[in-house]
Amino acid sequence: MPYFEGSDGTRLFYTDWGQGKPVVFVSGAWLSSSAWEFQMLPLSEAGLRCVAFDKRGHGRSDWVGHGYDYDTLADDLAALLDHLDLREVTLVAHSMGGGEVLRHLSRHGHGRVSRVVLMAVTAPLMAWAPDHQDGIQRHLFDAVEAERTKDRPRWMAQNAQAFFATHLGNKISTELIEWTVRRCLDCSAKAAVEVVRTGFHTDLRAEAAALPLPTLIIHGDADASAPIDLCGRRLAKLVPDNVYKEYPRAGHGLFITHADDINRDLLDFIGATSR
Repeated sequence: MPYFEGSDGTRLFYTDWGQGKPVVFVSGAWLSSSAWEFQMLPLSEAGLRCVAFDKRGHGRSDWVGHGYDYDTLADDLAALLDHLDLREVTLVAHSMGGGEVLRHLSRHGHGRVSRVVLMAVTAPLMAWAPDHQDGIQRHLFDAVEAERTKDRPRWMAQNAQAFFATHLGNKISTELIEWTVRRCLDCSAKAAVEVVRTGFHTDLRAEAAALPLPTLIIHGDADASAPIDLCGRRLAKLVPDNVYKEYPRAGHGLFITHADDINRDLLDFIGATSR
């Protein structure tokens, strides 16, 4: 199986399908590269090279007990791009993976990257701050973390319907929901806690405002994990050169429930910004 070394020697697994312009997928908390199958298969068949990797502590990568801050995660992403010598890359991020992409660009520059897609990301800031009064209070975040940590399998199963917003008519099979829950449990308890803390507390407003590349922002207006008013809409006001798309009734798991729309928008965006 293909592996590369992260910034501190951590062994990280990756998947590499297809030929053509490279598209690198960056997963959110708990999910590994396998979550991107509904994008990687059709896009690789459409003539793109699709690459995804398992974040440290997730999937087939080393389950280390450190390095879940955005600096280290961004360095891991840089190590992947260097390992494969990828250029003219489209970075596609979901959830807290958006912070990895923003930190990668501010920390390593955009020499290898041509465009960015931020999909249901938790950026620019989830937490309450004196100049961010609409943010989520720390005690509310801590209460959810405690409940989730006490019984991760139960919490994941109970919140799966909200993840996909099935109550609004989004169609997904019971089997696919259960499969996604299993994927979310395929990470260490340490990683499960630490990456969410990183995604919640890190202020990425300045980095979003300085993003130097064409950017596609996609967000569902029923996203319970990254509320659209805190994340997607606010991000669209900060990023200088962006195309913003709201998906009606879509939840946080829109990369599955709205895969056809996502793939069409990805292909259109890559084509439009490659001319």
